[in-house]
Amino acid sequence: MTRQMKELFIISHRSFFSALSSVSVANIISMLSVKELISPYRGSEKTYEMVRDQIEERWGEECAEGFDPHCDAMPYASWVAYGYQVRKGQKALKSVTYVDVKDEKGEVTGKIKRVVNLFHKRQVEKV
Repeated sequence: MTRQMKELFIISHRSFFSALSSVSVANIISMLSVKELISPYRGSEKTYEMVRDQIEERWGEECAEGFDPHCDAMPYASWVAYGYQVRKGQKALKSVTYVDVKDEKGEVTGKIKRVVNLFHKRQVEKV
């Protein structure tokens, strides 16, 4: 993965990485050099169930049973950063995340709900 691709990945997941204040950008880039694919999934059970239900609707119970949110579904930019392309005509799985709203002092004053478009590993191919 090129440095430019890694930086694109970080920029596309800014809200996720902002929570990792003790980790420097250089450390994040070095972590991305690992060959395995890692999604920006944060561990929400509700999000997991939402995506898993969509996978079951599209590809069946067997596929849903084996779903691993840490590497099976990622946003478009993440797949691109890992050298994959979403196949033409594929429709995204819908998920949600909450982004912290901060004031000038950097204190969290609220949260905004954001829809996240994810693609399953069955929807992508290596470039």
